[in-house]
Amino acid sequence: MHIHVLGICGTFMGGLAALAREAGHKVTGCDAGVYPPMSDQLRALGIELIEGFAADQLALAPDVYVVGNVVSRVRLSDGSPKFPLMEAILDRGLPYTSGPQWLAEHVLQGRHVIAVAGTHGKTTTTAMIAWILECAGLHPGFLIGGVPLNFGVSAKLGGGRVFVIEADEYDTAFFDKRSKFVHYRPRTAVLNNLEFDHADIFENLSAIERQFHHLVRTVPASGRVLVNGLEESLARVLHVGCWSEVRSFGATVSDFTASGEPDSFDVFFLGQLAGHVKWALTGVHNQLNALAAIAACEHIGVSPADAASALGGFSNVKRRMEVSGLVKQLDGNITVYDDFAHHPTAIRTTIDGLRRKVLQGERILAVFEPRSNTMKLGAMKSQLPWSLENADLAFCHAGGLGWDARKALASMGPKIAVADHIDELVALVLAQARPGDHILCMSNGGFGGIHQKLLQALRMN
Repeated sequence: MHIHVLGICGTFMGGLAALAREAGHKVTGCDAGVYPPMSDQLRALGIELIEGFAADQLALAPDVYVVGNVVSRVRLSDGSPKFPLMEAILDRGLPYTSGPQWLAEHVLQGRHVIAVAGTHGKTTTTAMIAWILECAGLHPGFLIGGVPLNFGVSAKLGGGRVFVIEADEYDTAFFDKRSKFVHYRPRTAVLNNLEFDHADIFENLSAIERQFHHLVRTVPASGRVLVNGLEESLARVLHVGCWSEVRSFGATVSDFTASGEPDSFDVFFLGQLAGHVKWALTGVHNQLNALAAIAACEHIGVSPADAASALGGFSNVKRRMEVSGLVKQLDGNITVYDDFAHHPTAIRTTIDGLRRKVLQGERILAVFEPRSNTMKLGAMKSQLPWSLENADLAFCHAGGLGWDARKALASMGPKIAVADHIDELVALVLAQARPGDHILCMSNGGFGGIHQKLLQALRMN
């Protein structure tokens, strides 16, 4: 089969393309801005990439067009379509499908699917599960919205019966407004947490809860729904109805609990000591992610003791508290980190995790950009001071926002600095940085290459 992927450089669609190529299909694709790292990964697999969405790509004559949710029916100011290829596909009645639908029919069919859903921690938890299963000799397949360092790739067919997938609640395609995860039909569903996000497609939290309940409806009676016992929103989801076994994690009365510091803790299953995790990760959020992963793997026969032991060798995911570089100074080093955090809760938990790691007297400089669609709309601007309060200093990139970042962050007083341009932001950080500092850069995008700009400027300073 020849598939042509529209929006191929997105993390999900790029992973799908890699899986299709591994399965022996001919794969081509296009995107507006064929960009690394996904473009490099795909070209290494022999996948032809085309810049833009011109209608002349019909000449490729694939068997089916797989359409990413970046594609829409939007028209430009001059009246021309933003995605002329899609208009040509529709006009000629050519076969097309969504990425999640193609994946469900050609990769997930007949496999034990473990789907990891939640506002935060999906990527990390999915990677943890895949690593535990790999250590158990189960050779899982996986599709992860990031690159787990243990595997070096974001997607793999695997040779076993289990497939682990990051289950995103974002919409499927312009012609299918259901959340992606309703296509996956999991036998094990992990509900990690649930907060308001994606303000561009969801009106309120209740609308997202409804989609999560659609996911719960797809789990068979012989399956398992794993739920974070600390989340009231998830309790509401299950209260609507659940037809599968339910196991909880995180709360004191949950089935899977932890005792100890986030970097070294005992795991309990039904009140009995079941394993111990000692690893390099920080933060209570990662402790909860670990419990979710252990509980998911227990459902398919991996003991909590073996799962906890495997996590000792887990190396996290790229752009999750990843050290971009270290600048040596006479009086101490300055460390620059890259992290994907972009939701206020994720920003707060990431800072808290780093706070547990740094030595007394060392400072955290939080550098962030409100880049997600939700943040650009200003839906959560009032939560930003709360999310940043445990940083010693904070720096915000305000370029391209439709709201006043300076006003929204004014309550932080002298702890906050705001800049409209990346170079200006670098200068502000540079003026404050001193030996021993930890500079934590947080964005779900490339952040204008700020990590390397900071490192270069610090080395020259």
